[in-house]
Amino acid sequence: MRWCLTILSFCFLAVVHALSSSGNRLLVILEDAAEKELYTTFWGDLETRGYQLTFESPKNDKLSLFELGDRVYDHLLLLPPKSKGYGPSLSPKNIIEFLNKDGNVLLALSGKSTTASAINSLLLELDFHIPTDRSSVVVDHFNYDTLSAPEKHDVLLLQRPGQLRPDLKAYFDGPGVVAFPKTVPHTLGDANPLIAPILRAPATAYTYNTKDDAPSVEDVEATGSQLALVSAMQARNSARFTLLGSAESLQDKWFTTTVKAPGDGKETKTVNQDFAKQLTAWTFKETGVLKVGKVQHYLAEAGEVALEDLNPKIYRIKNDTVFSIEISEYDYDRYVPFQVPAEDAVQLEFTMLSPFHRLNLEPSHKTQNSTVYSTRFMTPDQHGIFSFRVNYKRPFLTNIEEKHEVTVRHFAHNEYPRSWKISGGWVWIAGLWSVIAGFLAFVVAWLYSAPPAAALNTKKTQ
Repeated sequence: MRWCLTILSFCFLAVVHALSSSGNRLLVILEDAAEKELYTTFWGDLETRGYQLTFESPKNDKLSLFELGDRVYDHLLLLPPKSKGYGPSLSPKNIIEFLNKDGNVLLALSGKSTTASAINSLLLELDFHIPTDRSSVVVDHFNYDTLSAPEKHDVLLLQRPGQLRPDLKAYFDGPGVVAFPKTVPHTLGDANPLIAPILRAPATAYTYNTKDDAPSVEDVEATGSQLALVSAMQARNSARFTLLGSAESLQDKWFTTTVKAPGDGKETKTVNQDFAKQLTAWTFKETGVLKVGKVQHYLAEAGEVALEDLNPKIYRIKNDTVFSIEISEYDYDRYVPFQVPAEDAVQLEFTMLSPFHRLNLEPSHKTQNSTVYSTRFMTPDQHGIFSFRVNYKRPFLTNIEEKHEVTVRHFAHNEYPRSWKISGGWVWIAGLWSVIAGFLAFVVAWLYSAPPAAALNTKKTQ
């Protein structure tokens, strides 16, 4: 009886708990086991959402991200080490390979310690740049917590990214203030088009070396919105890498603390817990994941299309054609219909070497968990091998790449329209038959017209 209850409870948890669309095996790298108690609420939130947490120290010689060439874990959470790096098992090369094998990575930094050179090497590979002095933190004298940092001003109070940017509203929306203590800033390079900032520093922020006791800053590498506090990279295989400048923002202390911004005199609770959930949900593919369902194309004049008439391999030039694609979006624990933003569009390319048609796909109808986008067009007057192609790549959404090849042929000899069906040719047809009729009339007139009788008699007399 006990084992039955165990199975039922497991099934209930599997139904209730949200799972990542790419797996739930999460490896947490934490060098000091004593610091695990600082993040108990954060660990509890992850486990409640269905993740299987494995805690390892970077000093563990048996630690490996791969076994027989496959990933052992689906996601990787790296908390800042106190030593020079994470060891040979978590070298920059291995982490990049983990991303190449569709793994997701969340890397958190801390201003309490100098950023390790191995971490700096990894970030440079991805075109993230931290200050030359790796002990720098972000300071802002206008957006800080007057209760916890009345003198150093290194605890920043900021709105969630969804309140500042419409493109992030779907993933980081909600009111409230997020506290970022001891934040390590970074800047984004121009060589990698796949990286994007999630949250930038205010215009009044700048970097400050915590090891210097100077009352003023003379040489500043970057200021204001040049500094990013949270950034992300989505690789071409849709693997995700997130860089969080403040690991302390994930601690229990900042999940429930009271903060007070300068000037307004109001004390408020932080929303770090909700922001941490949103950030990990996007990084570990609980949100922003697109899935393609049915892809169909067929002749428009077919009416009700039978199953055998769907997705034909051969079309004829100037055929009216219908194309449709079914798209869903993963939302924490289920797939929901994907809604394209009003200023954007999913496009279809009907292409050979270059697109002959590039058309916006319009939503035709919705199912329980997907939206069907479709369009209608005429195949071009050009025979050859063509492709239906949907290439939808947007920041913070997984990529859609669909390509289906078909053959476009000529008209068959019995498919050309007859001459009398073409009204523009009636003049030439009339001219042709008038010549034929005139020739026949001449022949008839010549055959049946006899010479005069006098001419015949004259010839006989001679």
